[in-house]
Amino acid sequence: MKNWKKALAVSLACSAVWGLAAPQTEAAYQLNPEVKKPTMALKTASEIGVLKNENPELKNLADKDAIVVMTFGTTFKDTRAKTIDATVDAIKAAHPNTKVVTAYTSHIIINRVQKNEGIKFPTPEEALEQLKADGYTRAALVSLDVIPGMEYNYDMGVYHNYKNQFKKMTLATPLMYWQGQEEQADDVADTIKAMSSQFPKQGKKDAILIMAHGTPNISNAYYSVIQAKLDEMGYKNVYVYTVEGWPNLETVMPKLKKNGIKHVTLMPMMMVAGDHANNDMAGSEEDSHKSILEKAGYKVDAYVHGLGENKNIRDLYVARANEAWNVLEANK
Repeated sequence: MKNWKKALAVSLACSAVWGLAAPQTEAAYQLNPEVKKPTMALKTASEIGVLKNENPELKNLADKDAIVVMTFGTTFKDTRAKTIDATVDAIKAAHPNTKVVTAYTSHIIINRVQKNEGIKFPTPEEALEQLKADGYTRAALVSLDVIPGMEYNYDMGVYHNYKNQFKKMTLATPLMYWQGQEEQADDVADTIKAMSSQFPKQGKKDAILIMAHGTPNISNAYYSVIQAKLDEMGYKNVYVYTVEGWPNLETVMPKLKKNGIKHVTLMPMMMVAGDHANNDMAGSEEDSHKSILEKAGYKVDAYVHGLGENKNIRDLYVARANEAWNVLEANK
């Protein structure tokens, strides 16, 4: 768990409602003591970082703890083993005496994997229902999402729907959450450092294009933060673009031309190298990113490996899981 020395200090227009309390173990806004009966909306608005809920009505139940790892999932069997499974195995290794369940948030992928492989992954809801049936009373929810976008909203929905059905429940942050705010970690910089271990050596005419997913969620702004961090950290001609959002390939191509780039390496910033990486990014079709760049005169290489294949990234996901677990175990 991140050892925050004090609560996050932010100047808010509604300062009469919010106030800064004493130091605590996880970052959060604190309700002003004058607010005697905070509404659920106020309580929810104050929750940031690792989320935590305790149900006092279940306080006398014995502690029986589990970890639920939530991921979108993939139908690509080989990459699943190298990414999702490898990351879950790393979390299991960090918690050898704890039940760890893998749950898929994509119902379509669940159905396709079951049809093609005979493997039935539970949804997070199904996983938690089974844990309840098996007598588990406390759960740490872990997300394998990259940014807190739409998929992470699903994770938060699961947390809020089930938090009072357990004695205690926590929800980890995704890979990138904190952005170096005062007294906070810089998850974006840490992720870039971890990713850089797979960057090829660059010359003046070489560029790396990192393909993210993109989202209609306001968290799409994270990609601007990532680009700003790349620039700040001195990574030259390394650009983030998205397959389903902004910035897109057309956004970054003028930068390649302006900087005299002749050779481009494409790589996904996604947990797995699935359909987007194999087809949209590196496919042979004329509308793939590789084909578009080649038609524009660039030599193109593709690094078709998911983030989960990078041990440095897996270590960060284990750290996220540990943060949620430590909050779950605190004041036991």
